Amino acid sequence: MTIEKKKILDELDADLLNISNIQDLQNIKARYLGKKGTVTDLMKEIGRIPAESKKEYGMLVNELKNDIEAVLEKKEEQVRELEKKSLETKNWVDVTLPGARRAVGSEHLVMKAIREISDVFINMGCTVVEGPEIEMPWYNFDALNIAPWHPARDMQDTFYIESDKNLILRTHTSPVQVRTMLKSKPPLAIISPGRVYRKDEIDATHAAMFNQVEGLYIDRQVTVAHLKMFLEILAKSMFGDRMQVLLRPSYFAFVEPGFEVDVSCMNCGGKGCNVCKNTGWIEILGAGLVHPNVLRNSGIDPNEWQGFAFGMGAERIALLKYGVNNLREFTRNDIRVIE
Repeated sequence: MTIEKKKILDELDADLLNISNIQDLQNIKARYLGKKGTVTDLMKEIGRIPAESKKEYGMLVNELKNDIEAVLEKKEEQVRELEKKSLETKNWVDVTLPGARRAVGSEHLVMKAIREISDVFINMGCTVVEGPEIEMPWYNFDALNIAPWHPARDMQDTFYIESDKNLILRTHTSPVQVRTMLKSKPPLAIISPGRVYRKDEIDATHAAMFNQVEGLYIDRQVTVAHLKMFLEILAKSMFGDRMQVLLRPSYFAFVEPGFEVDVSCMNCGGKGCNVCKNTGWIEILGAGLVHPNVLRNSGIDPNEWQGFAFGMGAERIALLKYGVNNLREFTRNDIRVIE
């Protein structure tokens, strides 16, 4: 029995002529080399071959199989190379084209205000100090001369940690000042920005969580004049060179004397308008000379050292500086405000 090797290989070449993917190639491979393929059918005929011709016939079938495998292997290389080039062409990118324009994020107005306030005092020699937001009452109240009966300690004003009544969410960043005085010797000049928490009703000017920036300056023979100088530099840096500062007597347990600090209205220039309620002044922060008891509680001799402290809400400064009329706008994620 003869094997038409050339005819079979010619048929294979014809079948492979228009092959363009691996799946079609696998189908043809099965047709020639599979269990029901051409080579298998030829091998099944070996039983009919005379004994003296079986060896020669088997060698011819194996040669045909090797030739078919060689042809298929070469074709597979060609098909894979074509698929690779096709994929490269499909995913090809012209690197000379201009890139897609992407929206650039903006600095949040509150964070921008904190940075600008911090820069003012850093340029005056202050160091930025941070502390824990979960605080012990001693640092938040006792060390700051806030009496046990003071209403600020009440459950309706302060967030107490339910699992431990000896822990609270700090109501101001003043505990950072206490911690700094306890571990560092004067003279000191620091600011302490950070989040604080109070049980305030949320409205246009109040929030349960907001940001403060507090400052502390300790040195010998510190007076109210030094405090006012710091605050005037802050006001002019944040709102313009025409800003004036007014100190109104007020009470804060941790300073003596204490002051509410106003700046001339940036809307009317101090003439009086609806923004400043026709007073010509707008309150921006509280301040005063550090109370002797606070110095003693922090390990500093008030007979040798004096100091002043101040604290402001960053959101309030941002409201005034950037013309936002509602504190809630800072947390609504309105893209128009963010941009």
